[in-house]
Amino acid sequence: MTAPHSPRWSASQANTWWQAQPWPIGCNFLPSTAVNFLEMWMADSFDTETIARELGWAAALGMNSIRTNLHFLVWKQDRAGLLDRFDRLLQTAADLGLSVMPVLFDDCGFGGAEPVHGPQPDPVPGIHNSRAVASPGRAAVMQRDLWPEFRAYVQDVIRTHGDDPRILAWDLYNEPGNRMMFKASGGYGDYDPALTPHSKALMAQCFDWARAVNPRQPLTVAAWRTPKPDADAPAFDDPVDRQALALSDIITFHAYCDLAHARRYAAQLAQHGRPLLITEWMARTIDSRIHDQLPFYHDAKIGAYNWGLVKGRTQTHQPWPRELEASHGHVHAPDEWFHDLLWPDGRAYDPAELDVIARLTENAPKPETKRG
Repeated sequence: MTAPHSPRWSASQANTWWQAQPWPIGCNFLPSTAVNFLEMWMADSFDTETIARELGWAAALGMNSIRTNLHFLVWKQDRAGLLDRFDRLLQTAADLGLSVMPVLFDDCGFGGAEPVHGPQPDPVPGIHNSRAVASPGRAAVMQRDLWPEFRAYVQDVIRTHGDDPRILAWDLYNEPGNRMMFKASGGYGDYDPALTPHSKALMAQCFDWARAVNPRQPLTVAAWRTPKPDADAPAFDDPVDRQALALSDIITFHAYCDLAHARRYAAQLAQHGRPLLITEWMARTIDSRIHDQLPFYHDAKIGAYNWGLVKGRTQTHQPWPRELEASHGHVHAPDEWFHDLLWPDGRAYDPAELDVIARLTENAPKPETKRG
């Protein structure tokens, strides 16, 4: 007889969990030597030394958590190796007082190519996230005969770490239905619109698969679609976002925007009565900045994970393309870093930003992340 799935956490259960946590502050992390998450996790390119050094810098800044993506193809090709490398990252983070929010699937294949296990190409000079690949891959998401493998992956990883205090929460799917892609001919375009209904269905399956394992940590998928800055429409009103919010134990969201819009979006999401964490934010040239937004997230106890730590092969210090920035109502600004906080030698891009982080985290309690 099949055991019943655990239900979605009640708001009371989610808030009780939240009260036991320090304010989560961190970054989206992959080492500066990795061009994408495939390169981060494969055996030949897993850079233990750089990971340890850069996580040490994150902890020294006052951060207490990171969000990082795994990749289905690495699990498929080298299950034991991926689980071992993930465990090593978890312990490196835990030894520094950093919890981890793993992301299992991801539709952000900005590089425009389907993921291929093996050596990854060098970045395209000057292009933001030019080699980003999706997991398991946008084409794979639309092949329903592959979904039993996806279920095995989700349940294997969560079952292995479902009682692991080093993990803060499970982010099951990053930006399901995101179709933006870099075109070799220049500029950005749109991937096959048929992706979105498959992504929406796969996201719902991920919650079912994860709840069948019944981890101790909460489950979430971030809502990420926001209107243009001059629009009065509510954010996160797309069917995929609405489903993500309805299924998640805790509310996570992405918002690259100015402070006024961040306040508006947070107020909208607070109506769910559950803990709030913004798991992607901070893009200087579209006015998503640390000096004003991080104090707001701190005071509202909204967990905050900015995009990027160290300038590296992802080139996320480069701006979004002109057409994407224009859709957010701002001017292309190639001379100012878009994401990331540190130079490759650990120096601050903007020391004043690190002063804000230090001030807000000076008396913040550290989470108990060691395994007992």
